[in-house]
Amino acid sequence: MIKCILVDDEPLARSLLEAHIAEIPYLQLLGSFKNAIEASDFLAKQTIDVIFLDIQMPKLTGLDFLSTISNPPKVIFTTAYREYALESYELEAVDYLLKPITFSRFLKAVNKLSDGVQTVSKGDTERQAADHLFVSSNKKQVKVVLHDISYIESLKDYIRIHLPNESLVIKEQLGKIIEQLPSYFIRIHRSYVVNSKKITAYTAQDVEIAKLEIPIGGKYKEYVFSYLKNSLKP
Repeated sequence: MIKCILVDDEPLARSLLEAHIAEIPYLQLLGSFKNAIEASDFLAKQTIDVIFLDIQMPKLTGLDFLSTISNPPKVIFTTAYREYALESYELEAVDYLLKPITFSRFLKAVNKLSDGVQTVSKGDTERQAADHLFVSSNKKQVKVVLHDISYIESLKDYIRIHLPNESLVIKEQLGKIIEQLPSYFIRIHRSYVVNSKKITAYTAQDVEIAKLEIPIGGKYKEYVFSYLKNSLKP
């Protein structure tokens, strides 16, 4: 998950960004603030990966606010003003979004930052290096090799892990198990996470793994298609 906050003094702009963030499965919104002062207080207590930051705000502009952070996270500026674009890139902003912000443009910006955030995060680096995890099944801790997992499905308070020759049912939430998986596992539906390396084909409705068709949820489609197209690039 990429942890983020947004800072914007306009209620409608915040609502729109909150809706966009909710549509992207790997973004976790930890806070939505109407000014930089509130955000500054939050950052003194919490560590995040990304700020969606307005520029023109009362008391403290987004640019001035960013200069007060000693180790700033990634930043995507969200503004109605074009004239700050050059200054934003000098501050190494990931992107510069002009309002009103469409979801497709928002997703493009998020795709720019996702790889960078995942590679610098210590927890994610450790997960990428790990090749297995242990799960509790039948009163035993069972070793599961991550590469062997085809997909994982949710069964309310349980999940089923599908392996080449068996499946394991364990008491766990799908969202929790995702946090332990490397980034080549992608959530394609509220009930399914798949190993993208096992995907042999896909359509507008599903992905295919070993001739099994697994549905793509409506809210996940744009993210899934973007991920798969990018993964095919040389």
